[in-house]
Amino acid sequence: MLIRRLRLVLVVVTLVVIETTVFRHLTIFDALPSLCLVATAAVAYEEGPQAGAIFGFLSGLAIDMFLSTPLGLSALAYLLTGFGLGVFQGGVVRETRGIAPVLAAAGGLVGGAIFVLVGGIAGEDGFFTLTSVKIVVVAAAYDALVAPLVFWFVHWANHDPDRTRGWR
Repeated sequence: MLIRRLRLVLVVVTLVVIETTVFRHLTIFDALPSLCLVATAAVAYEEGPQAGAIFGFLSGLAIDMFLSTPLGLSALAYLLTGFGLGVFQGGVVRETRGIAPVLAAAGGLVGGAIFVLVGGIAGEDGFFTLTSVKIVVVAAAYDALVAPLVFWFVHWANHDPDRTRGWR
C-alpha cells in the first residue's frame, strides 16, 4: 500500500514536471494537455469516485502551484472531474481497450469547463470568451491523444499484484 502511494506521488511529480516544461513548448492553438487531469481520469476509472476525487484534488493542487490563476481552481476542477468519472466508471465495461482516450477527452471537457466557469465567476479576466471554449476543446482532444501513455503510467503506479482488476 505504501509503495503504491509513493508511486502515485511519483506520477504526479513526473506529470507536473513534463506538463510545465516539455508541453509548454508543444501547444496547439494555445492549448496543452492536462496530464494530471488525464491521470485523474485513469485513477477514477481504476479505483472509483473517492480515489478519483482525492487524486484529482492533490494533483490539481500540485499543478496550481505553477499557474497564475487562483490557488485551488485546478484542484476543484480535477476533484469534481475525478469524482464524476469515478461514478461513471461503475457502468462501463472494464476491459474496453479504447476507453482511455474517451475518458481523457470527457475529463478534459468537463474539467476544462469547470475551470473556466469557476474562474470566470471568481473574476478572472478573459475566461468567458470563445477563445476559452476553443482552448478547452483543443486541450480535450490533446488529452485524448496522450491518454494511452498516461493511463499506462497510472496503471503501473497503481498496480497491486494481489489485485486482478484494472486497466490494461
